[in-house]
Amino acid sequence: MTALATTSTTTAPVLPPLHIGRHVIESPVVLAPMAGITNRAFRRICREFGSEGLDAGGLSGASSLYVNEMVTSRALVERNELTMRLISHGPEERPRSVQLYSVDPVTAGQAARILVSEDRADHIDLNFGCPVPKVTRKGGGSAIPWKTELFRSIVASVVREADPYAVPVTVKMRVGIDDAHVTYLEAGRIAEGEGAAAVALHARTAAQAYSGQADWSAIARLKEAVTSVPVLGNGDIWSAEDALRMVAETGCDGVVVGRGCLGRPWLFTDLAAAFAGSDVRVRPDLRTVTDTLRRHAAYLVDFYEDEVKGCRDIRKHIAWYLKGFPAGSSVRNQLALVDSLQALDDLIRTMDLDAPWPGEAAEGQRGRAGSPRVVHLPEGWLDSQELTDVQRALVAQAELDVSGG
Repeated sequence: MTALATTSTTTAPVLPPLHIGRHVIESPVVLAPMAGITNRAFRRICREFGSEGLDAGGLSGASSLYVNEMVTSRALVERNELTMRLISHGPEERPRSVQLYSVDPVTAGQAARILVSEDRADHIDLNFGCPVPKVTRKGGGSAIPWKTELFRSIVASVVREADPYAVPVTVKMRVGIDDAHVTYLEAGRIAEGEGAAAVALHARTAAQAYSGQADWSAIARLKEAVTSVPVLGNGDIWSAEDALRMVAETGCDGVVVGRGCLGRPWLFTDLAAAFAGSDVRVRPDLRTVTDTLRRHAAYLVDFYEDEVKGCRDIRKHIAWYLKGFPAGSSVRNQLALVDSLQALDDLIRTMDLDAPWPGEAAEGQRGRAGSPRVVHLPEGWLDSQELTDVQRALVAQAELDVSGG
């Protein structure tokens, strides 16, 4: 059984529901797309845990918006097998949300047309925040907003295809390439002007990657600049209290949560409770955590239609789930090598499943922070905010290295 905090008080809701186009997101929280993480299995465990969690003024974590991991427009247009699997949704998922990566307005529009005309998505998010070198070195991801007309054209193309189907398009971006090349305010205004239904800001530059501290003051400035659609804040939300503080400091309309939910699908329940004005939080014991881990593994097996692949995938989640709990290094090492659900069951049975929530040891940062770095960009990329002919040809090939999802 899920363990809850022992005290409970409820005040007025902190935020109203989040409106993204025709969709009303009762708990104003969005799961950030994370490569290799936010597949159908992970989204399902987050949503189900929320449904089973707290009665937070009639809300639950299930009422948040769960976005799938990024897929490339080119791969979608080519109907790559992996990509088509990645955009699949369970029958319980509404709205169905897909994040697209693209560097080409034509391909982006074609991909959006597939999603909306074939009824594969109810919401499209556009990725302009990826800081991965293999993406930025060809002008993709967080490099794109620097080239303002390219950025504008991609947003406009996707909105144009999605609008007749009442599928809202949102934009996720970073503060800029580095401190000397800040793009978010202009990009936010462009996205708003081209019909985006919301903008989300990860309050770091691409050069920061996931290191250092997110600059929440940038979210506040974006909120002042973009006035007709919701502004969502992202970065360093490790707890419901962090989310409440972000809203108080920035005035944002909702939050986007990424690494903070790794191994902690109940965070969405905590967030729903917090925004409903309740201070009740989920505090699971080890039995609840391992039950959740086991169910997540089973969902991955179903997603891949392959037990070995599903069990290999769950390995990276194990340390996140067990953070702070008593589990010997031998058990942890063996868990990191599981190749079957039976092996996972056998190892879980060796643990002290009555161990209570460990408190602070289980809280805080999750995932790798890395360190600041020089952003890899095409030659001469920062010389002008307009594309040269050479850069245009390079950008046309930028999706090839990340084809297939």
